Amino acid sequence: MWEFPFNNLDPAGSAGAALLCGVLSERLSSRQAELCSETLCWVFLPVVFRLAGRSTGDSGLKATLPSNSRSHAPSPVSLWIVAIGIVMHSVFKAENGMVAFLPALAPILLVAQRYLGSEGSSSANTDSSLFSLLVNTVWGTALTALLSFATLTAGDIGEYALSAIPTVALLMVYVVLTPKTRKAPRWLPSFEVEKEVLPLSLRVLVLLCIALSVETYLFEFPRGGLLSALTLGLSKALTWYFLVHTARSSSWRTAAATGIFSLLSTCNPFALSSDVQAVSYVVASFLTLGQVIHLLPHQANKSILWAFLLLSLIPFVANTLTIRSARSAIIPSHAHPIETLVQKANTEFQDLIDRQSKTSRAAHTEYRRRYGVDPPPGFDAWYEFAQSHQSPIIDDFDTLYARVSPFWRLTGLEVQEAMRSVESASSNELWLCTFSNREAKTRCRNSHRANDRHIAFSFDKLLAVLPGVLPDITFLVNHLDEPRVLLPPGQKTRSNMENLSRRPVWETLTKYCSQKISGGHEYTVGTYGLPFVTNISSAMDLCHHPEYSSMHGFAISPTSFRLIEGTVPILSTGSPSTMGDILFPSPAYLESEFEYVDAHDIDWDKKQNNLYWAGSTTGGFALDDQWHHFHRQRFVHLTQNLGQQQHHYIRNEDGVIRRIQSSFLNSRLYNVAFSRILHCERKHCRDERVHFHFKSWADRNRPLQSRLVFDLDGNGISGRYYKLLASKSLPLKQTLFKEWHDDRLIPWVHYIPVSQSLAELPEMVLYLTSTESGQKRAKEIAEHGREWFSKAFREVDRTVYVYRLILELARLQDPERPALL
Repeated sequence: MWEFPFNNLDPAGSAGAALLCGVLSERLSSRQAELCSETLCWVFLPVVFRLAGRSTGDSGLKATLPSNSRSHAPSPVSLWIVAIGIVMHSVFKAENGMVAFLPALAPILLVAQRYLGSEGSSSANTDSSLFSLLVNTVWGTALTALLSFATLTAGDIGEYALSAIPTVALLMVYVVLTPKTRKAPRWLPSFEVEKEVLPLSLRVLVLLCIALSVETYLFEFPRGGLLSALTLGLSKALTWYFLVHTARSSSWRTAAATGIFSLLSTCNPFALSSDVQAVSYVVASFLTLGQVIHLLPHQANKSILWAFLLLSLIPFVANTLTIRSARSAIIPSHAHPIETLVQKANTEFQDLIDRQSKTSRAAHTEYRRRYGVDPPPGFDAWYEFAQSHQSPIIDDFDTLYARVSPFWRLTGLEVQEAMRSVESASSNELWLCTFSNREAKTRCRNSHRANDRHIAFSFDKLLAVLPGVLPDITFLVNHLDEPRVLLPPGQKTRSNMENLSRRPVWETLTKYCSQKISGGHEYTVGTYGLPFVTNISSAMDLCHHPEYSSMHGFAISPTSFRLIEGTVPILSTGSPSTMGDILFPSPAYLESEFEYVDAHDIDWDKKQNNLYWAGSTTGGFALDDQWHHFHRQRFVHLTQNLGQQQHHYIRNEDGVIRRIQSSFLNSRLYNVAFSRILHCERKHCRDERVHFHFKSWADRNRPLQSRLVFDLDGNGISGRYYKLLASKSLPLKQTLFKEWHDDRLIPWVHYIPVSQSLAELPEMVLYLTSTESGQKRAKEIAEHGREWFSKAFREVDRTVYVYRLILELARLQDPERPALL
């Protein structure tokens, strides 16, 4: 007669099988398929118990019951309590993935068993060894639980506060399932799992099917494949089966400890952000496994169970050896592209400083040489103001010229008419601002908005020192983060307005690409096939990079994009190379949230040797699965080492330096996470929550605790950039948006540029953090950027720029000005 293959397992055997199935379940676990697999689990579970019951008979089941337990029929209340608890846990794990509080079950169950009249573990060890203290005392179990909790949360308690819910749900389950003594409170129901597994399964199935139906209605049917869901469901069913039999000979605390061990031992050390966290996973796994073993009866053969510790120990050792190997394989500094790029960039920066005009006449001559026209009225006074305030930049305003000069092809009257035509349009998302010369005061108005996002405040703050100096002027300022103006070729004065929000806009952005030519310095540097940025202008030129169409959220699905196609001067904080917005300093740079405070910073040697970034999923609106290609999502996906990725490194193999591919990424060098999910439809918001690891909250000054800090576009420019430049940390910058300051910031001198593909980032971060020469170079660039920021990005330096901007705008609008062809 066929016999169920696991009937005759002793307590140690059933505990080992429960551990094995629990670990397998965690390995196979998928947030997308969690509810589906849980439903299948409770379809399989009564079948497993019936097969076991037929092969052993009822006596086999009765033999597993403690001698002092009393047989009684379970109440409907107890069945529903267990069913609701299981489903609460399953739903919450599927939708939030937060189970970090589960270690708290160990001390809470111990208290429940002692003070609620439930049966203790009479057969468990009671000696005075370490594990007896960790198992049989509240303080010992609480200490182990605290270590496990800190390990699972990485110290971020706030993020995981809600994970107390599935913990409470399982607590209800285990307390009700535990056999009670005669002194147990009458209000505390209990029942035998083996005898009542079928009605319990039916109740769980009903609730799970309801939850699964709601999930499918709100999102879609869980993906992941039927075969994998069946495998995971069967694995969970076997886990419950073996947990029941293990608990019958010991305590349901064994089940809790088994589940916690499964969580801890299956964590991938290659995805952890610190050595301390990696070690703590191994230690917490050891202590939790010890709890499982110690809870088993004396007579059980338990020593073989210690082999499960290898599940966490072997990956940890492999990870440690791989990190050491990667560090030792970095090529010498003299051959590394970063060193060559820094040296060439420093030469360029020195040339920039040396060529600035020293007299008003020289500045006038240089302006005419560069741009082919005389400077605007008031230029000499502007020069005197700039010189008196020790402005390090006098001549290099090419970014401003590139944005203003296209409007010279219109007369001053035509410029005024173009501005009136777009300002009168409904929902134009523009502010009409008027600057008063006598008061040095700016007033901005919009037909349907009251909050101008500090636009008037920023102009007032920068121009307050210039009463009676500048001309009265009216100008248009973009309210949105995204840019607005696409300049057509020729002298077209009529403007077309179109709402392109949440649509692919690449074809629109590049429709006039034949008119665009890149500039800037191209360094001749051997990069071994990695896309280190050697020419920042070319790297930001959309016309030269059609691949950007699927790399940036703004190109794929901008959150808000009210395009104005026409020759109309509008001020924006940033725009890509193919657009024509006139650039001005972002008001965000003056806000307290983005203000650098030296007291919040620390010295370089005290900073963590890693790359930090935390932020929200701005940068594009997720309407479909294209969010995987948004720039922020790609960055977090790479740095959190999600999925099967291949990274590129430069290695010396047999005397030949070449680029290699490897799946290894040293996650210790990255502390990167999303803190908020924004700008997405409900289903895709959920998909992003499932895909990424999150921080519930991030302190605005936390980046200053790391040596390397990342900065990248959101919907538009990043408001935190100046804070990072002013700090003692080194900014790594990825952007497609040009800003007013581009002429005065030199990549590889004041910051490190990062390509849109991010393919060079693993090698870059590894070199800057893991070699003596790289750390020295990173510190130098951080210091140069900080020093230059204090000289060229003072509030008065922004005043110098806006002063010159106002002069240029006033000339554009002069009704007497003819068109310059």
